[in-house]
Amino acid sequence: MSDIHSQYNEVERLIDDEQFDAAIVGLNKIVEQDGSFVLAQLALSRVYTKTGQHDLAIKHGERACELEPQEAFNYTALSVTYQRAWAGTQDQQFIAKAEEAMAKAHQLG
Repeated sequence: MSDIHSQYNEVERLIDDEQFDAAIVGLNKIVEQDGSFVLAQLALSRVYTKTGQHDLAIKHGERACELEPQEAFNYTALSVTYQRAWAGTQDQQFIAKAEEAMAKAHQLG
């Protein structure tokens, strides 16, 4: 297993233990090493959502879709990120974006 995968596995344990601040630090280190590591982008999106940092969650969710534009799961995850951003902010733009991302996931799936 590569070093970056080992680092990622360690960060996943932090997420499981709800040590979100430490997980964010670890994930950002991974992304600094390899910005194309999609699992880290998705994990950052998930952790930033859990900590109410919706703008950053969306940024990383969208990045995962840019990196793997043919992966339906990434669009499904992005749709959930948008839905949670709406729930946290009541900003209506996120509903339309969630629907667009889910439609893209269905198109690819």
